[in-house]
Amino acid sequence: MALSNEEQKLLDQMEAALAAEDPKLANTLRGSQGGRVLHRKRAALAGLGFVVGAVALIAGMQIHWVLSVVGFVIMLVSTVVALTSFRRADSGSTPRTGKTKANANTGFMDKMEERWRRRQGEEN
Repeated sequence: MALSNEEQKLLDQMEAALAAEDPKLANTLRGSQGGRVLHRKRAALAGLGFVVGAVALIAGMQIHWVLSVVGFVIMLVSTVVALTSFRRADSGSTPRTGKTKANANTGFMDKMEERWRRRQGEEN
């Protein structure tokens, strides 16, 4: 149900008053932009952690094998953190359509089957 002009003006005034009183709260209530920024920062830090782990892995080859193992573990953890952060940052940027995972997989399989049929038709 759409708002009338008076209701829309009143809502705009309330939003402006909230933004003037508490800009941090208003920014939080506007959307998940702050969450996306947080996840992108985590992903960037995880990338830095991956580089540190790679350096430790290489240095451990010269110094001691335990350092190589620690470097590998750091790289593994950084990769997991980066992937989950990227997924969370991307999932917040796209609107939810209500599709379940099964529906998304079905669409993918339908596309693959259509490509397969086209290729089979080209060969004949």
